[in-house]
Amino acid sequence: MNSLPLLPQIVVACLMGGLLSLLAAALVLFGLPKKWLNYAVSFSIGALLATSMLHLLPEALESGLTPHEAFPVLLAGILGFFALEKFAIWRHAHGNDDQADGETCGEHTHDHLHGGEAVGILVGDGFHNLTDGLLIAAAFLADPALGWAATLAVVAHEVPQEAGDFAILLAAGWHRGRALFWNGVSSLASVLGGVIGYLALERAQDWVPYIITLAAASFIYIAIADLMPRLKREQRGIGWHGLLLAAGIAIVVFGSGHSH
Repeated sequence: MNSLPLLPQIVVACLMGGLLSLLAAALVLFGLPKKWLNYAVSFSIGALLATSMLHLLPEALESGLTPHEAFPVLLAGILGFFALEKFAIWRHAHGNDDQADGETCGEHTHDHLHGGEAVGILVGDGFHNLTDGLLIAAAFLADPALGWAATLAVVAHEVPQEAGDFAILLAAGWHRGRALFWNGVSSLASVLGGVIGYLALERAQDWVPYIITLAAASFIYIAIADLMPRLKREQRGIGWHGLLLAAGIAIVVFGSGHSH
């Protein structure tokens, strides 16, 4: 795959990221036990933290940023993603708690989620996927192996998010086929983000380390603010959660082919 020109690799990675996460989430919702979605959260935490701290941040530093330049960007990125999520532009946390507490919140979601709000979820998801595409493009421009590692992390964290989106749309009265189709359309925004990122950053290589640092901020924020609180509520299968978290780290460490 690395023999392909860079732009086709980015497009393929963005397509894989969106469609594989959509497929996995659909399998969970349409038949696989819900416990597998919770296990996916553990794997995602490991993959996100390992990708950000063992690949993205070291790459940004090796690309020329000093620690005094990189870590303020990292801090600003984490706070920025929090602000975006808080103002409901970047929709990661929407409905995640509802899905974890389905018996208590599901009926509330059905009663109060209107058509406009459902569309808002899709728009927010599309904006997030666009951001993912930009971050994947930056990682590929730094090193194709780093790009594939970032793609793995994106797939890992998209599975619980897409499943949450599905469940919310279904609770709003959407048919499964309609929810699946529009989530698929939303996921294609990552391809647009990847192409825009490639065209913009190819001519501004000096910005690549900064975008890579923002990608690390994104992954750290998602893992710690969105996914870890869900894992803390888990009372069963603690051993499996620990193993899958370790598996997420191990796959990033040994499977990316990225070396420094």
